[in-house]
Amino acid sequence: SYLPFYIIGDDFMNITDTLQSIENNEFTKVFSKLYGTDDDTMTYQKQRYLDAVSSFAKLYPNRKDIRIFSASGRTEIGGNHTDHQHGCVLAAAVNLDAIGVVAFHNDGVIRIKSEGYNPFTVNLSDISVQSGNTGTGTAAIVSGIATRFMDMGVKIGGFDLYCTSDVICGSGISSSAAFETLIGTIIDTYYNDNKAGAVEIAKIGQFAENVYFGKNSGLMDQMVSSVGGLVFIDFSDTEQPKVECFSCDFEEYGYCLCITDTKSSHADLTDDYTAIRNEMENIAKHFGKTHLRFVNELLFYNEIPKLRETCSDRAIIRATHFFEENNRAKVEASALKYGNFEYFLELVRQSGRSSEAYLQNHYSCSDPENQAITLAVMLSRRFLGNSGAVRVHGGGFAGTIQAFVPVGLVDDYINEMNRIFGEKSCTKMKIRPVGGVEITKE
Repeated sequence: SYLPFYIIGDDFMNITDTLQSIENNEFTKVFSKLYGTDDDTMTYQKQRYLDAVSSFAKLYPNRKDIRIFSASGRTEIGGNHTDHQHGCVLAAAVNLDAIGVVAFHNDGVIRIKSEGYNPFTVNLSDISVQSGNTGTGTAAIVSGIATRFMDMGVKIGGFDLYCTSDVICGSGISSSAAFETLIGTIIDTYYNDNKAGAVEIAKIGQFAENVYFGKNSGLMDQMVSSVGGLVFIDFSDTEQPKVECFSCDFEEYGYCLCITDTKSSHADLTDDYTAIRNEMENIAKHFGKTHLRFVNELLFYNEIPKLRETCSDRAIIRATHFFEENNRAKVEASALKYGNFEYFLELVRQSGRSSEAYLQNHYSCSDPENQAITLAVMLSRRFLGNSGAVRVHGGGFAGTIQAFVPVGLVDDYINEMNRIFGEKSCTKMKIRPVGGVEITKE
């Protein structure tokens, strides 16, 4: 089961009235739900939304009535590199998001301006992947999402969008999935009467990324961003993944979730990511299967002597990580559901050690002198001692780590990570209870 697609409101809002409502703190309830209740957060979000609506008004002065949407970033908690093998993952939506101010029309185009990026336009008259008119980068993603909806029979007239995001690119919190979910939610809400829903919106985002953007990604990022909350997903059947949502406030157990961006470069890591998938699937082919999820684990261990004749030792070791990590994600979800937080932390530690030793995604073999992930994990373990837990976050090789830090130590931990990796490298996060949503003051 999964949480139904969640809509906070569906009415058009006049720009002037919206700005006044934000100024008068009439969005406090929804801001609290999405971002948290502390004063600094509320002040930041209030100004952020004021700026977004004002920027939209300047960009599109002929548009007077708007709607506002939001889609979250995500954090992977368990299941490192399991989704692309039809495995299980445990992940959560977080209180960093992309927000979009939108005006709908029948011009037959989608105009988008994202803060910090050049504006672009997608013409809906011819956006098949064969046409060559889909654009590159973000425009290709939008074209892919629109195409998928149109293939479903949805008539899209177009819209103007101003977007701003605090899901930092390259931070391991999946800014791309947040953007894909935002676009999918906008189209599904207005042009499709919310008929697709969260799971289908996630699959539409993956389609756009795979087919139009050319990135052979799994489905986890889009699914968590779209569904929201703390999510356990079984990808055995990727067309109908089993999604279970539940709640857990880490701070009630005395811990904070922290993500540290090591500021290491993601450039030229495609071969590293591809190698993991290829090696795992080469092991699966030995057994006549497409993915490791469908391989009998005991048979795998019995066959290791024969596997070594055709597969590398690293491939065998990485397959071992998959089997252990896939099972571990299931147990982690159960530990959280039943309140056994100390056991959950031990499982996170095991996950971290498996990624380091078996999956081997802490640094690239092509650049062994740069090991920011390993350094961050080492420093975190030294800081935390016997408390908390730390692991690589996301794809690995560069980017971010995840730590569960005792509440009383979190400020010192953040300061230490910032001292090493630069200001604002480390961020304390909260789980966001919803995914892709429309925002109104009600």
